[in-house]
Amino acid sequence: MNITKIDLSFVPVVTRVPLKFGDQTLTEVSCARVAIHVRDGGRLAVGWAETPLSVAWVWPSGLGYLEREDRLKNFCEVLRDDLVANGGSGHPFIVGHRYLEDRFHDRLDEENEGLDEEAAMPHLAGLVCLSAFDLALYDAFGKLHNVGAFECLDRSWLGEMDLSHFLEPAERFVGKYPADYLVEPAKVLPVWHLVGGLDPIDESELTGSEPDDGYPVLLREWIQRDGLDCLKIKLRGNDLEWDYQRLLAIGEIALEEGVTNLTTDFNCMVTDPAYVNDILDRLKEERGEIYDRVLYVEQPFPYDLEKNQIEVHSVSERKPLFMDESAHDWRLVRLGRELGWTSVALKTCKTLTGAILSLCWAKEHGMTLMVQDLTNPRLAQIPHVLLASYAGTICGVESNAMQFYPEASAEFLKVHPGLYRRRGGVLDCSTLSGPGFGYAGVEGI
Repeated sequence: MNITKIDLSFVPVVTRVPLKFGDQTLTEVSCARVAIHVRDGGRLAVGWAETPLSVAWVWPSGLGYLEREDRLKNFCEVLRDDLVANGGSGHPFIVGHRYLEDRFHDRLDEENEGLDEEAAMPHLAGLVCLSAFDLALYDAFGKLHNVGAFECLDRSWLGEMDLSHFLEPAERFVGKYPADYLVEPAKVLPVWHLVGGLDPIDESELTGSEPDDGYPVLLREWIQRDGLDCLKIKLRGNDLEWDYQRLLAIGEIALEEGVTNLTTDFNCMVTDPAYVNDILDRLKEERGEIYDRVLYVEQPFPYDLEKNQIEVHSVSERKPLFMDESAHDWRLVRLGRELGWTSVALKTCKTLTGAILSLCWAKEHGMTLMVQDLTNPRLAQIPHVLLASYAGTICGVESNAMQFYPEASAEFLKVHPGLYRRRGGVLDCSTLSGPGFGYAGVEGI
């Protein structure tokens, strides 16, 4: 399979309510939309994918929002041109790995040449730019060969290129393929709702500026409308009392509404494990029934794991501790495990190839998995949910685009209603069919 042409465009999306990431707030996003044209002999196919360029999440900085977004768009164009010229040929898993190892870092270094740390594009931001291209390759390959994007990862498709060619220690992966670490895909998945730091949880927090657009505003309304059983709680990570009280207040609502699962997200703002431990220990002592519903803790510590090698065993002794922003690739997962992290949150927006490699390394070493959202609208939602379906997560999948920009996915809702609307606390991907990512029926795809 050879790349012959890549179409790239950007779809603007505006949030209905703000979404806070640490000290950054997202009110709009551009989705990179990619169509990769491929050829294999006389056969042709087009693979599609989208990824939101979530500036506030991928590039927290004092630089202006539009400056950062323009840089991300420009880097997408750089990657497009380089992939057409130098993407190589073959299976998308092999092509994706080769590009990540041999060309991606050089393109990012060129983008950052001569810039200071503040102005340099982070590795995570670069991966998000690459991810739509990587995803589209899997869709294209599937269409060429009439196979699902997650069903071409065994020996019959990869031949002698087992995981010992991609992961270390190599001897541990001889004769093993990505398919060996996947599960029978679930058609229905429990879905996690994001309780943002700016979201009103009761009427006392309403300001009068909330949208009147037919969608819920208060947390209880969301729980009751969507039948939610899983809540992800965004915390500040630098205001211990506020974080504790917020966790307590949402925990009380969870108890009253019968919500079983909670998780805490400290937005990478914590620098001392004692901060997290103090909150968990206090919650266990004062409100044990809420503590028992906290299924795991997500990424309290800074993005750059290599620069911030914090020993975190004390946290993971209390609750499973999931790497998210720090888990750029399997090597960082390995480092995280050495430091005490027990689990990995996968994201398609860091490339599907990278997510599959991290999944295999993590499972081989006894780490549990989750698939977390990047507030994925439109096409981005489908590979995201499919990854969770095949990965075998600790509990379902996070999906919150329907909270923050539901209308962006209106055309997709008509075709795959169970994927773009949460009902009974689940997402249903049973309408997906056909090769690649099973977009079948979506207009223009």
